[in-house]
Amino acid sequence: MTRVVITGASGLLGRALVKDFKENGFTVFGLAKSRVSPGLLALDLLDSDALRSKVRELRPDVIIHSAAYRQPDQVEGDAEGARRMNVHVPQVLAELAAELKAQLLYISTDYVFDGVSPPHMADDQPNPLNLYGQTKYEGEQATLKHCPGSLVLRVPILYGPVEYLAESAVTVLFGALLNPPAGGYTVSDLEVRYPAHVRDVAAMCRQLIEKQRQDRDGVFGIFQWSGQEPVTKYTLVQQMAALFGLPLDHVSACRTPPTSGTRRPMDSRLDTSGLRRLGIGQHVPLAQGLHESLLPWAEQQAGDASAGSC
Repeated sequence: MTRVVITGASGLLGRALVKDFKENGFTVFGLAKSRVSPGLLALDLLDSDALRSKVRELRPDVIIHSAAYRQPDQVEGDAEGARRMNVHVPQVLAELAAELKAQLLYISTDYVFDGVSPPHMADDQPNPLNLYGQTKYEGEQATLKHCPGSLVLRVPILYGPVEYLAESAVTVLFGALLNPPAGGYTVSDLEVRYPAHVRDVAAMCRQLIEKQRQDRDGVFGIFQWSGQEPVTKYTLVQQMAALFGLPLDHVSACRTPPTSGTRRPMDSRLDTSGLRRLGIGQHVPLAQGLHESLLPWAEQQAGDASAGSC
């Protein structure tokens, strides 16, 4: 049976990867540093010796690297930590994959592009606007250099069943709808994003691995996936309010480009033709995915309100 090691296995995408691969007959070893649940192995990826020892012990046929230092604002304040996680760890895993002759899939991001001329093709020259995008691009390069024939999958902003609303930059917006701050709040209606459900991304990771197993010499390099519905933060909030009948009068749209803070791409749409040529691609409609992901939080809020009423 095919043995798969998945890093970041307790995270939003990692949980979906573990579930999908297990349900499709793979033997899965999930690695996680924090929030370790039953069935996952505790490991600090930054401990290179421990990482090498554990991966050699597990002898995987496939390594999927989904762990990352991914919050752009935090990355800007911790450049050394970001490079250790987003560049050095991928290099170690690439060296291990080459040593063990294992397939390697590295999860990257649309933030490797500047968002100026979408859709961005897989072979376009990256031009990241922030350190997060830069370190993920360097992680791509380390992966492809130290394990020729490996796979890179660039994905957009992700959402899905979250353990807490701030786990995704999509679902975090729902928190302010449920508990609006005094005086209301403003969200951007400028930068365009293409959210993808982690269920889709996990399935496509598995399909990409399976395609490569059938054609190791023909399927390799950089692939991209993107959601199909363009949104801004403000239009996301509008959709969430409409789905759950929540008031929106305390939310206002900001259409002025930011003059400070971490720079982000204006329109990060990715071309997905590489995956589609392989017959890979699936899409949970955004409204459906948002409803599934946010319903437990809406019901919890309603229950709390009911319990507090006379």
